[in-house]
Amino acid sequence: MPGLIRRTLLIGGVAAAAGGLALWRWRMPGDAELDYGTDPSQVLDIRYPSGGNAAPVLVIFHDGDFATGDKSDTAVWPEWLEAGIAVVRVNTRLSDRAKWPAQADDALAAVVHLQRNGADLGLNPAHMVLMGQGAGAYLAVTTALSLVEVGLSPKGVVSLYGPMDFSTLDADLKTLGRAPSRGPADDAASPESRLLGFPVGEKRAAAHAVSPLARLDRMREPLPPILIRHGDADTMVADLQAKRLREAWIAADPKAAIDYKLVPGAGHGGQAFETDPVRADVLAFVQARLA
Repeated sequence: MPGLIRRTLLIGGVAAAAGGLALWRWRMPGDAELDYGTDPSQVLDIRYPSGGNAAPVLVIFHDGDFATGDKSDTAVWPEWLEAGIAVVRVNTRLSDRAKWPAQADDALAAVVHLQRNGADLGLNPAHMVLMGQGAGAYLAVTTALSLVEVGLSPKGVVSLYGPMDFSTLDADLKTLGRAPSRGPADDAASPESRLLGFPVGEKRAAAHAVSPLARLDRMREPLPPILIRHGDADTMVADLQAKRLREAWIAADPKAAIDYKLVPGAGHGGQAFETDPVRADVLAFVQARLA
């Protein structure tokens, strides 16, 4: 499969030549929306900065427990556009439409689409950062690892308050002595169990096996820089998940650049992740990676 993905990315420019110019002609300045697959959910939108040069790209995956939400829920910070960065927001199929790994396949397919059609879309996908919030962070990290495996590593990854291993979500909250703000992830009715198609608590090993942490355990390739932020009062996804991501990233590549901080008093998302110091940190990281 990695070879097939690499081949798709490398030869995709040929296919793009036939239809890419039409995409470039019809897009409205500053905004565009297009399909990257045949399912109605497989859409992305592009916010362009001013200027005519091929823009570096920030790809964002939204939150929503894989079951709800839309790309439009994620704000496009004007600072990115002012810095000459194009922002791409991606929708993937939700868990009521398709089970995992459909969402990982969709996220990778969206990036492949940008790689294949980047020149005609006014983008420079060779300079790309992947970012996700909550469930979107799980997708951003997963997609980054898939790109690393085929030698097409992104320039950076931003993980904001994301789960990284469904099999330990409940145990992590218990370890920290926090009462969960929703039902147990182990239950058959949890968003994680509905996503995977089986109760996490009954197939814990299988739930771990699909996680970014399990993939990192098997990797020893150079990894891109990563910024990790997580609230230290999160009662939905314990910050131990972020700590494990940091440790797994270091184990896979001890030389990788890691910017890891817990956000004091912050819960799962919210205003703390839209304002300074988190906002300033994210902006600085993305701009530095895409300069």
